[in-house]
Amino acid sequence: MVITEVRIKLCDQNNERLLAFCSVTFDNAFVVRDLKLIEGTKGWFVAMPSRKLTDRCPSCGTKNHLRARFCNSCRYHLDQERATRNAEGRAKLHADIAHPINPWARELIQAAVVKAYHEEKERSKLPGYVCTYDDFDVPDLDDNLRCHPGTPNPIAPPHGPGLHQPPRQPTRPGDARRDS
Repeated sequence: MVITEVRIKLCDQNNERLLAFCSVTFDNAFVVRDLKLIEGTKGWFVAMPSRKLTDRCPSCGTKNHLRARFCNSCRYHLDQERATRNAEGRAKLHADIAHPINPWARELIQAAVVKAYHEEKERSKLPGYVCTYDDFDVPDLDDNLRCHPGTPNPIAPPHGPGLHQPPRQPTRPGDARRDS
């Protein structure tokens, strides 16, 4: 795994702990967005993108965030102790969407993000600085027709870009199928 690009969006100085948002591209092929560089009590760390955990209202079945005191739909009073807790007793309110599986991968990502953060901080001091965090280039399909130079891409369209038709959705019994 090679980190081929890290993009940084510096946060304003009003937020004491959140230093930057970032995206990390792996092997020029896969990007993970919305990582956060945070200054914690034990130093800087990279927080992975996550989502808020929810559960269902026992009365109406509507999804609600675990911190909600009342159901968003029926206003039923929800139990405040319904979130699962870790060994220290803290409620688990978020789940990672993407995350490294082992410590060396986390260190690799964290080191690349911290280095890119320092470089972006220096660039931000230059006149005419423009943040490029949101400027994700969409390469032409021709650029992605090969996995590696000289190796055919097994999923590339067989007759050039734009000529590939998506596979037909399977039909259910009783559905009318139109072939024209």
